[in-house]
Amino acid sequence: MRIPHDIIIKPIITEASMDSMAEGKYTFKVDRRANKSEIKKAIEKIFDVKVKKVNTMNMLGKKKRMGVHTGRRPNWKKAIVTLTEDSKEIEFFEGM
Repeated sequence: MRIPHDIIIKPIITEASMDSMAEGKYTFKVDRRANKSEIKKAIEKIFDVKVKKVNTMNMLGKKKRMGVHTGRRPNWKKAIVTLTEDSKEIEFFEGM
């Protein structure tokens, strides 16, 4: 298994993700090669919580233009992690 901090890149903090935290769901940007079981183990090890379910989705990078030249931001992977009922909350998100 890879190092957990290599799998979890950063948390995603948006209005929608903050609203879903009341239901015990947290959103993270993760490594594109990581699967659900690796993401689950990494979250449990980093934050010391119990994970119930992991949903992943591959996000396409946005098209960007600079004058006549067009390009694309890189594709990335998003994971929505649902914690169990008896698990504690992730302290990283408490102050937001």
